[in-house]
Amino acid sequence: MAESIVTDIAKEKMLKARAGVSPLPPIVGMAFGDGAKNVSGGIIAPTANQTALNNELLRKANDSCKEISKLIYRYSCTLDEGELANKFINEIALYDSDGDLIAIKTFLDKGKDSDQEMVFEIDDTF
Repeated sequence: MAESIVTDIAKEKMLKARAGVSPLPPIVGMAFGDGAKNVSGGIIAPTANQTALNNELLRKANDSCKEISKLIYRYSCTLDEGELANKFINEIALYDSDGDLIAIKTFLDKGKDSDQEMVFEIDDTF
């Protein structure tokens, strides 16, 4: 089952922005990885204090951001045909313009063929 979290660094940045200490950097892209499996093949759940994917493979700008509700925005990113060909992706994250991971999602392996595009989505929410 897919699991997703908002990271502690994201929460810290929101609090600082509300206090007027620093501006909130926008989310600009998605990171992809293949390191969310443990030795027995189970999915490793993300943690709020995580600052990196378990094994990051690629970062790419988001294709779109859509308001789902007042408390949910959904980001989409497309891997083109040749990107991450023959890899099994099982972790993604949103990152901001500072390069910090804001939300992380882990899930079962998604095999990426070299002749296919794949669209990944992740929600930014509380």
